[in-house]
Formats: sequence, C-alpha cells, structure tokens
Amino acid sequence: MSFKLKSIYELLNIDSPVAMVIISVAFMLFAGFLMTRITKLLKLPNVTAYIVAGILIGPFCLNLIPDKVSSGMDFLADIALAFIAFSTGEFFKFSTLKKNGAKVLVITIFEALLATILVFIVTYFVLRLDLTFSIVLAALAAATAPASTMMTIRQTGAKGDFVDTLLQVVALDDVVGLVAYSVAISIALAVSSGHFNAWNVAKPLLLNIGVFALGGLFGFFMKLLMPKKRTTDNRLIISIALIFSFCGICTLLDVSPLLGCMSMGTIYINISKDDKLFKQLNYFTPPILLLFFVRSGVCFDLNALFKPMKMSAGTSLIVIGVVYFIIRIIGKYLGAFAGCAIVKKDKKVRNYLGLALIPQAGVAIGLAALGARTLGGETGNALQTIILASSILYELIGPMCAKLSLFLSHSYGQDAVSNLTITDSNPEAGIQKLSVHDELLSEIQKIQKELPKTKKRREQLSEEEAAFLEAAEEQLSAMQPRNRMKR
Repeated sequence: MSFKLKSIYELLNIDSPVAMVIISVAFMLFAGFLMTRITKLLKLPNVTAYIVAGILIGPFCLNLIPDKVSSGMDFLADIALAFIAFSTGEFFKFSTLKKNGAKVLVITIFEALLATILVFIVTYFVLRLDLTFSIVLAALAAATAPASTMMTIRQTGAKGDFVDTLLQVVALDDVVGLVAYSVAISIALAVSSGHFNAWNVAKPLLLNIGVFALGGLFGFFMKLLMPKKRTTDNRLIISIALIFSFCGICTLLDVSPLLGCMSMGTIYINISKDDKLFKQLNYFTPPILLLFFVRSGVCFDLNALFKPMKMSAGTSLIVIGVVYFIIRIIGKYLGAFAGCAIVKKDKKVRNYLGLALIPQAGVAIGLAALGARTLGGETGNALQTIILASSILYELIGPMCAKLSLFLSHSYGQDAVSNLTITDSNPEAGIQKLSVHDELLSEIQKIQKELPKTKKRREQLSEEEAAFLEAAEEQLSAMQPRNRMKR
C-alpha cells in the first residue's frame, strides 16, 4: 500500500504552479463526470461517483493530483457547505412550519440525538476509543444528506404527509447536527488542551448564534438588492457574491457557515417568496460540489483504514467504520420511530421514516473536513477517513432505502394514485370516488393524441434547467434591440 506512482507533472517536467492547478481542476471535473456515466448505469447517486473518482485519481491510484494542489483546496469545504445550507433554507417556510413545526422538531431531536448517543456509547465505552475522537464522530452521526433524499423524491415524484415530514426533518436535521458538532468540537478542543471550562464550550455556541443572526441580516439584505426589475443574471451574481462574503466572514471567525447560510436562505424565501433563485443556484452549483467531493476522495487515506492507530486503542479504522455505519442506522431508525410515536404520527410515517434518513454525505463530509482541519494530526485524519468511507456505503444503500420507504408509505406509485379522492358535487350525497387512476390515464392519452406528430417532443426540463433557460432567453431578448439599432 506504500507504493506510489510518479505524478504526471513529474513525468512531463511541469513545474508551473498555475498550470498544475488548472490541469488538476480539469482532471477532477472530467474524472467526476466520467464516473457518473458508470454509476448512472448502476442507479447510484452522483456523490458516490465523485468520491470514487477522487480516490482513483488520488495518491493511492493514478496520482494525478499533487498534494500541494489538494491541500490548497481547503476552501472548497466551506463554499460547498455554504451552498448546501443556503439551498436547504428553502424548505423552512414559516407557513409550513406553523402547521407541524413542533412535531417535526420533536422527531428531528429524537432521530438525530439518539444516533449521536448510541455512536458515542459504542465508540467510547465498548471500543475504548479516544474521548476527543468519540465525541466528534458521534456528533457527525446526527447529520443526514438532504441532496440524496431530495433527488430520490424528485425521481419518484412522491408527495404526501410522509414526504412533507421527511423534507422538514432532513432540513432541520442539519441544524441539530451542526449544534451537536459545535458542542462536540468545543469539548474535544478543551479536553485535548487540558483546560476544560464552561467558557470554552459556550464560546462557539455563542458564535454560532451570532452567525445565525448575521445570516438572517444577509438574507434581508439579499432581498433589498433584488427588486423585480433586476435581471436574472445579475440576481445570480449578487446571490453568489453575498454567499461568498458570508462564507469568508465565517472562515475569519473559524465557524462553520452552515447555520448562517441556512438562516440566510430561510429569511430570503420567507420575505421574497422567490424560489426561482434557489433553482438557478441549484443549476450553478454542480461543478463546485463535484470538485468538493472529488477532492474529498483525493484526500481519502486508504492506508489509514487498515493500520491500527494510537487514538483507536489498536483497533483498525475499517472496523470502527463498519461499527459506526451499523450503529448510526440503528440510532436513526429507532429515534425516528420514537419521535413519531410521541407526536402520534400516522403509522406509515412512524414505521418507514427512519429508512429515509440513512443517507449521509455533503454536510457530514464538510463538517468532517472542518473537524480534521481543527483537530489536526492522526485524530483529524482518522475522523475524515471514517466519514468518507462510511459515506460511500451510505450513498450506496441510502437512496435505495429512501425509495423503499417512499414506496412502503404509499407516497408514490399506484397506491399513491389510488389514494386520491374526488368529493361528489352534491353535499348531501356524501359519496367519494376512491379511485381516479383510470380517469388520469384517459386524460393523459387524450393529451398525447393531440400533440403534433411531425415534431419530436422536447425532453422535459428540470426546474433548474428551466430557470437557467429563462435567464438565457432574457439575456437574448435584451440583446435584440441592440442588433436592430446596428442594422
């Protein structure tokens, strides 16, 4: 495992730092894209493809990315977290939270914290791991991957109470995970330094509260900078500039941008009611997220998986990773079940919600990167290695489990259609037609017959593509008067 190929830059005598960075970024983009062609056939999420691609082009395989290039890309974790968190804020609409916000909060606290508690008990008391490592790893168990879950919901077209509850829990889950991480990293630093006191724990929590409030102000400021007459491309520029600015402030304060950017997105969506901006950003961010996940794969230390470390009491990281993988799933399922039972959710939600909370990728990987940077040394490296290894496994089975939970809860498929009802127009009759499946099919067939046969139907655009296309058409229409004046 210690064998290492010479990098392509050494073979070609390329010593220009600028050339190395540009070529490395190109390698990362191409590798991530090509790997998705394979995972698409296997019906696996893109995150898995990106991490595997990073491993393949990293130092343990093809060695296409120099260490000094990958080490200089630490900022990608902060930026990726910022965009993920801002897009998550779209799901915190006050009107929706008023209806069942208390119930969702109870469910989220139970499923997030039970997973954290179980992981800590097993890693510290059973495996006898280092206290610092056990606390931070347990805190990371709370986070769930919103991207994988939302992707599965979009692919299936699932709707209903189960989906609404799931989306709100996944969004709020990351808030609970961040608070748990903030407390854990504070305790870990205090323990490792030998100066444990209340201020060392309270300080990062107060910083996160301040960042949360500042993020809300940025969201309000974003709304002021985006009147209706603002062009679509300028709206995109302004939003990216504000997110980058806020991310930079958080980096200066040495605080994760996750909570603040989530607050920014929440305030903006509630005061502007503008969801088009989120769709445009979702279309813009894939290359950034790709680079972040591929870079995470490049930094993945394969050697560390198979050798015992001091902080692990002689236990190899691969064993710790497998235990973490299993215990977190148990904690998530039991926590979601208990939370739903307490708030008296329908049994379909109670029995299957835990299955949809298994995926773990973006937020956990981003926080692990921040944790590795903060803790440093063997502990930081081990933390990032375990989260990356387990994330690959979670992303392999997570979407399948999420899809299964949507099916079993009758959120999509024929069972979901058969649950639709149409009330009779006569109020005294009180009769309901329980199935509209045949009526829907006949309507669809009528529409298909009316479509022009001479032209091929355009493929259905996603919401992000539609937003991007709208921006392009707007810019084109703005240029047409200039062309006429030239003539």
